[in-house]
Amino acid sequence: MEHSYLSSTLKQFEYYKSLGDKTMDQLSFKELQHEFVEDSNSIAIIVKHIVGNMLSRWTNFLIEDGEKAWRHRDSEFEDTFQTKEELKQYWNKGWACLFDAIRPLSHSNLEQIIYIRNQGHTVTEAINRQLAHYSYHIGQLVFLGKLLKGKDWMSLSIPKGKSSTYNQEKFSKEKGRRHFTDDL
Repeated sequence: MEHSYLSSTLKQFEYYKSLGDKTMDQLSFKELQHEFVEDSNSIAIIVKHIVGNMLSRWTNFLIEDGEKAWRHRDSEFEDTFQTKEELKQYWNKGWACLFDAIRPLSHSNLEQIIYIRNQGHTVTEAINRQLAHYSYHIGQLVFLGKLLKGKDWMSLSIPKGKSSTYNQEKFSKEKGRRHFTDDL
């Protein structure tokens, strides 16, 4: 784990970012703002929440509490985006903050204690916490995207009925150590 945890984590975060990117690319701005029922979260609102969390957690990651005084979490659930481009810029800003915080880390940082709302976490625990949180919400994004596009949805994983073809292609390759995202 000493040499693979951080690189594997980065690849996982990159993978989940790509799922969000590919979902948003398939949708219009109006679709991104669509709420299925009153008081539910649209994709735009979920994006705003994810990014608000990212900016708070990853800014000065090793030296400041991850819940910043300047974060206004409740306002993350109000859609204020004016364009799809603005939404995507905000999305990319959050991911840049995350990647800028994780890329310089080394194995020696992993047991360091950082705080989120005064609760101590090792760096490893904090990374795992955020990876689980973002994958949870990005799964929501993808699901909402599928609902919005219906039969026009372009699958982001193995399409229904294509598992055998996918497995045949994978098993045709020589065994080797690689990350599942390397072929995406």
